[in-house]
Amino acid sequence: MREADRSDRELHEGLIRKDRSAFEALYRRYAPAAYGVALRVTAQPALAQEVVHDAFLAMWRAPEAYDPARGPFRGFFLALVHHRAVDTVRREDRMRKRGERVANLEPLTDEDVAEEVVGGAELAERRREIQSALGELPPEQRTVLEMAYFGGRTQAQIAEELGIPVGTVKTRTFAALRKLRRALLGED
Repeated sequence: MREADRSDRELHEGLIRKDRSAFEALYRRYAPAAYGVALRVTAQPALAQEVVHDAFLAMWRAPEAYDPARGPFRGFFLALVHHRAVDTVRREDRMRKRGERVANLEPLTDEDVAEEVVGGAELAERRREIQSALGELPPEQRTVLEMAYFGGRTQAQIAEELGIPVGTVKTRTFAALRKLRRALLGED
């Protein structure tokens, strides 16, 4: 057994015991290679960072997923990163396609004119309510929502443009949507 493999096995045993220093040592050892794999697959630095973060978090939460009898830790972990990167690219592609489908919806033309006028008035009122609710959001939350819903950007693109982690974008989006729901539906 190579010395690096023996060291990895000891660090993995530390992970099982929830030893933070073992986790930190594995992170220092494999973060650069993991980021390289993730970046090659995703081609986006912010997405690659998210993938590496998620992979290390998965190892911390479930270190028993690695079975030393099946091979070296390095191969297992970099394969885990690769699989998560591929999944992330597929998820981002699905979200992009969903956004394109929504953007390409065309209004129905055979509706009753009276319904269209009433619907237009209701829509205008709802639009005012939404704009007012958006105006009540903290600027950082409003910016993230506007970039996503009006700018058509993915969470990774927003993170890259704003220079913040993808997790922060997700947190701000979730908080903003929760506040909008409360404001628009009158929920406590």
